[in-house]
Amino acid sequence: MKYFTPESTELCVSRIAQGCMRIAGLSDRELDAMIGADLDAGINFFDHADIYSKGRCEEKFGAYLRRNPSVRDKIVIQTKCGIVIGKRYDFTEKHLIECAEGSLKRLNVEHIDVLLLHRPDALCEPETVAKVFDKLHGEGKVRYFGVSNHNSFQLQLLQKYVGHKLVFNQLQFGPAHTGMIDSGLHVNMTDSASVMRDGMTLDYCRLNGITVQPWSPFRAKNGRFIGSIFHLRLNRALKKIADKYGITVSAATLAWILRHPARMQPIIGSTDGVRIIGMAKAAETEITHEEWYDVYRAAGNSIP
Repeated sequence: MKYFTPESTELCVSRIAQGCMRIAGLSDRELDAMIGADLDAGINFFDHADIYSKGRCEEKFGAYLRRNPSVRDKIVIQTKCGIVIGKRYDFTEKHLIECAEGSLKRLNVEHIDVLLLHRPDALCEPETVAKVFDKLHGEGKVRYFGVSNHNSFQLQLLQKYVGHKLVFNQLQFGPAHTGMIDSGLHVNMTDSASVMRDGMTLDYCRLNGITVQPWSPFRAKNGRFIGSIFHLRLNRALKKIADKYGITVSAATLAWILRHPARMQPIIGSTDGVRIIGMAKAAETEITHEEWYDVYRAAGNSIP
């Protein structure tokens, strides 16, 4: 596994992160095996959200840490807040503080390494967010902050008021979900791919030292694309890379993401130890310039 230090932090994090959205239904033994596989593969970054299974995922992880207290100092814990499921997005002071306090309790930790705002709140008052971040950091409850699913202007507006550097932005990205890069390849064109839909968020993050964390890297609009009959060309291109480098197709997908110079940190979600160890090999695999474009085109994307 390769590691890096996100800008403006003292963290040393794995190039691949483990997402914990699916752990609520695991037995203690299954969760121990999953996290054991992560650690064996060199993955030290674990991503949560307070809404995953209504907090049950954080509770399960907290129970794991009670059984294995020595692991806490070896890992980085990130969680997300700001969603009231099915009702609203809520960046009010009361809600954000309650979310953070609840996550601390469920995770059974004294501090959260990284706290992200989960999705933009249309009624967000950035001065309030700044106040909350100052309070949580000042009390030693959160070390670093970031966002999820925010575009460049939303980031810029928040950062105008928030004194703490926003260090992560979690966005969907993968071979079958390439909106972040399409318009950059179709500059001065008039086709649909040339439409700038997000304010060049990826370039903004690169310019401002914000690490992008791709979520759901294996999904397309119609579900998971690996092995899908609806994505035969893409699967053939990824299989060709997998065979060449002796890795799995999932690892080839992650290697495609990691090949981008933005130094992104993709988030996987597998609970299977064998698959986790296989995917971790992507961090040691550097595909060629040509192979990257072969996959991009195989996903149905055009080159002007």
